[in-house]
Amino acid sequence: MITPCFSCSQTDASVVVSLYCPSVRAAELETHVDDTLLTVHINPYFLRLNLPGRIVEDENSSADYNPSTGYLTITLTKEVKGEDFKDLDLLAKLLAPPPSKDRLSEPRIEVLSSEVVQDSDDELMEKTQASSLEQQEFLEAAENDWRLPQTVPDTLPPLETSAKRPYGFLNMHSGYFTHVEHTENEVNELGKDAETCPLDERRRKRLRHEDEKWDEEYYMADYAEDEYIQELIAWKHPHASIGDQPLGYSEDEQLMMLRLPRKEYLATETQTYGLYLTLLSLLFSYAYESRTTQRDPTPESAWTICSLTPAFSALDPPPYLPSCSPSEEERSATRFSAPELASTFTASYRRALAFPLYRSWALVEACRSDVSSFLLAGKRTVTRCLLELKHILDHHDVYYVYSKIWVDDFCTWVQAYASDEVMKDLGRCVESLRMEKDMIGWDLKDLEEVVRGATQREPDSDDESVE
Repeated sequence: MITPCFSCSQTDASVVVSLYCPSVRAAELETHVDDTLLTVHINPYFLRLNLPGRIVEDENSSADYNPSTGYLTITLTKEVKGEDFKDLDLLAKLLAPPPSKDRLSEPRIEVLSSEVVQDSDDELMEKTQASSLEQQEFLEAAENDWRLPQTVPDTLPPLETSAKRPYGFLNMHSGYFTHVEHTENEVNELGKDAETCPLDERRRKRLRHEDEKWDEEYYMADYAEDEYIQELIAWKHPHASIGDQPLGYSEDEQLMMLRLPRKEYLATETQTYGLYLTLLSLLFSYAYESRTTQRDPTPESAWTICSLTPAFSALDPPPYLPSCSPSEEERSATRFSAPELASTFTASYRRALAFPLYRSWALVEACRSDVSSFLLAGKRTVTRCLLELKHILDHHDVYYVYSKIWVDDFCTWVQAYASDEVMKDLGRCVESLRMEKDMIGWDLKDLEEVVRGATQREPDSDDESVE
């Protein structure tokens, strides 16, 4: 079955779904409405939408097919007149399956046997007398209400039944790097061990590679001669000033959304926290690429994005601190821990100062400001950023793999499961975050001081007047 191109709109009393179904027989149309679920089948097209509110089929509902244009227009009545159906422009959210109704918040305990054995007093006395000396002491201790020492055993590590280590979105993927040694994947920092390398080893390799690529002279040169970098910093990203006004997606963007995965993501609270942190690193890489090319991608754009994203190059997504959940005090003020946000941006900053063409602290700070603006604008703007990033990766013959294991799922998750409120809260946290140069682990302040000192001394020798 083919998923047709479609769009949704609404009036005060109805929802209108427009489908592009050229060269079909209108007599074969089948529609079914069940609460919020709309199913449309007209050979060879099939569409199932999970709408934000309840709909019904009544005398005001209709279906009209225009053979000259190929558009099928279906009008359905809202069960509650005047209800606002939100996110009708987020096609991936409409296509996502409805959440499971039988999902359990807590595990159930199955009682295998409820048989109760009642012993008489004589039988109990016989069993007590027959017990060992150790048991006698235990009974005496219990009778005297002694406090016996108790310790909680250490949690055993998860049982590994395979040498392969999953990666990607919610660790759902594997097998994409089985033959990586035969491809020209220049950003892969794990080599042929990408399929079997555990997470702690991935992180060590990533940090070691960043230290090896760090070039003090390169950084000093960009700090000394930064005229073009200042132009890049002054450039305003168009998505950074969109705000909350309605955002219309282009036809190409709608087609990309139709091809996204249609999954239900059963992420835990901890996993969801990690996804928001990983989203920061993706948006930072996108912001850097967009700012340095002014949204005119080059053949190097895919390499730049992948090199700046730890989750791509080393399959090492955040969180980077031992605990990824904020404390109770922090949770009362915000959902996100400031140290965790700093560690996430530290990883992105290190890579932006060690790998790409322009290596400037002021530039990476401008990119962080862009990330904050994207998040404050809401999930529609974030979705558009991810779709642009996906478009760049999809058109590369090697790096498209990172779109498959990360970006595709993120595009669906942001539309269907992420919260606008959480994103805006995260945007405010990123905006107020203070990043210090000492966090990076390299002597940035000392290098900048050397450049300033050399700049001040140059006029003494070069510009000295000759009498």
